[in-house]
Amino acid sequence: MISSYVAVDLETTGLDPKRDKIIEIGAVRVTKGEAGDTFECFVNPYRSLEERVISLTGITDSQLNQAEGIETVIGRFLDFAGNLPILGHHVIFDYSFLKRAAVNSGSGYERQGIDTLKLARKFMPEDTPKSLSAACRYFGIEIKQSHRALCDAFAAHELYQAMKREFGQAKSEAFDSDVLIYKVKKEQPASNRQKEHLQDLLKYHKIALSVQLDHLSRNEISRITDKIIAQYGRI
Repeated sequence: MISSYVAVDLETTGLDPKRDKIIEIGAVRVTKGEAGDTFECFVNPYRSLEERVISLTGITDSQLNQAEGIETVIGRFLDFAGNLPILGHHVIFDYSFLKRAAVNSGSGYERQGIDTLKLARKFMPEDTPKSLSAACRYFGIEIKQSHRALCDAFAAHELYQAMKREFGQAKSEAFDSDVLIYKVKKEQPASNRQKEHLQDLLKYHKIALSVQLDHLSRNEISRITDKIIAQYGRI
């Protein structure tokens, strides 16, 4: 059974690591089952948040505008996490965003992971909801503030410990870590020609863009350009 790990949770602009961005990272380093140092910061996504994200998280554009971008933050997180396994509720979601950011910054990020959602599905009744908040209620764990990264990281840690206390002796192998697999290639920055073409399209069709062009990758700016042409036509 794993007793030392980094419990992590992210708030993001959406569910797709290829298209969406991290807006908050929360993590707690756990040593021999005891929570220790924490990591918490906002991340500037260089785009305006949708209302659904603001409503869900309570995070606003004004809180993110002065924050550093992921290209700066990811190095600090990697230093904090070290080589420890990461733990989370549906941990592959968090890992996919973190690995993409790490690879884009020129770092590798291969890790073992512990998934509390997988454990909840194994040890909770089949007809019981398995979201982090529902699983915590089932095991009598209080979440101070849902959908905020550090609080949810602590909640995942406490959920793991609660399930391990109850089921670990009989099912110790379930509480081992597994290799996390998410394949990603480094994204290339958008070219000046792509930026100029998109700016011309925006000006011609009188479109206001909610993302900052200087922080778009080649693939991102290509998708936005294609979408505008499909919807509004060429110049």
